[in-house]
Amino acid sequence: MVTDRVGDFIIRLKNAGAIAKPSITVPYSKHVEEIAQKLKSLGYVADVKKAKSPYEFEVELAYDERGRHKIKGVKRISKPGRRLYAPFREAHAVKNGIGARLLSTPRGVLTDAEARKVRAGGENLFEIW
Repeated sequence: MVTDRVGDFIIRLKNAGAIAKPSITVPYSKHVEEIAQKLKSLGYVADVKKAKSPYEFEVELAYDERGRHKIKGVKRISKPGRRLYAPFREAHAVKNGIGARLLSTPRGVLTDAEARKVRAGGENLFEIW
């Protein structure tokens, strides 16, 4: 049983990309699926779709034209033992704009740029680049 679904999800993405897997299957959670959809819109994930089981969904990984995984690294910020929240002013860019920080806000899962634009703070989930 996994207690940190978000941490498990991002590490599965990173590890699957390291061995060049085409896709992974993840235990279903509405929150994790929303994060996967946001990563798809950012270009880190190629596609998100339902799996054969209603308790899982499938994530296709994105690779560049040279076959390298688009996710270079991830850093979990807020953990189950220590939740870290930030106002929208503190949601700064990651790696000088190359990466993104995902926040869980009352308006849903947003990137750092979207959170500043709609002036919504929330829980810092993780950084990805």
